[in-house]
Amino acid sequence: MSNVKYYYDPETLSYRRIETSKKEAAKYIFGFLLASGIFAFFIVFVGSYYFESPKEKVLNRELQNMELQYAILNGKLTEIENVLENIEERDNTIYRLYFEANPIPEAQRKQGFGGVNRYAKFEGYSNSDLIASSHKRLDVLQKRIVIQSKSLDEIANLAKNKSSFLAKIPAIQPIRNEDLTRMASGYGYRIDPFTKVRKFHYGMDFTAARGTPIYATGDGVVKRADSRSSGYGRHIRIDHGYGYVSLYAHLYKYNVRRNQRVKRGDIIGFVGSSGRSQAPHLHYEIFKDGRRINPLNFYYGNLTSEEFDDLLKKASAENQSLD
Repeated sequence: MSNVKYYYDPETLSYRRIETSKKEAAKYIFGFLLASGIFAFFIVFVGSYYFESPKEKVLNRELQNMELQYAILNGKLTEIENVLENIEERDNTIYRLYFEANPIPEAQRKQGFGGVNRYAKFEGYSNSDLIASSHKRLDVLQKRIVIQSKSLDEIANLAKNKSSFLAKIPAIQPIRNEDLTRMASGYGYRIDPFTKVRKFHYGMDFTAARGTPIYATGDGVVKRADSRSSGYGRHIRIDHGYGYVSLYAHLYKYNVRRNQRVKRGDIIGFVGSSGRSQAPHLHYEIFKDGRRINPLNFYYGNLTSEEFDDLLKKASAENQSLD
């Protein structure tokens, strides 16, 4: 039944049916549609500014997760780059140099890719810089790994007939990890324990109890076992040949004598605190052709990658040395 409306006509004292003209009906419909349109606009455009749709919530969560994953990826890339940089340094300063191969320039190892913009496909997005930067780092890292792999292949070929050389290179830690109290100080600028002045520390300090065994780090001949060198106290110098000399200072007592031949791993002395020393420890240095070099680059013989990484972090801290 249709909804018919009436009004009371006082002149005829009767109810009359309300008749709606087409013009009025059209105005009513137009007004209704206009109001509906305004309401829809508010809901769709204004409401969406303040409220996320279920789909937008899902997309925003995915975007946040992507940003988190890229941040984690970049952190891992930094760790890998640090480890690879250390390998490259040893490759240039030890393996290539002393196997008579030219060092690989840093610019060659780390250069990017010229020519066409290979990262254009990542442009135009809100996180374009983050994504493109990560891909650039991955590409450069991949190239560095390829270069390093080829370099090691070359070194392996050069080393086939140099087993004697490899046996003599100081390649192990002079004190076993299980005997260490801690790795006290590394190679680089440190605070002098006596003057409190920042100066260059040319070796590594290993803290251990008095009497802890000290091991020869490579085959060689004992050239000195005395206390006639300023500051070192009782110390030992081993000539490994090929221009290498290792030095062990502040000993408690000796286990070798001058001109004695030793093998890598032989006990040559015991930890003490003689000479210019603040506490019992071993001060360890390596010379190449009379020049002191960082001993940290020579512990490939008895440390795992995790142990070496831990040693690298401790040796890099600029703290106070013990001598």
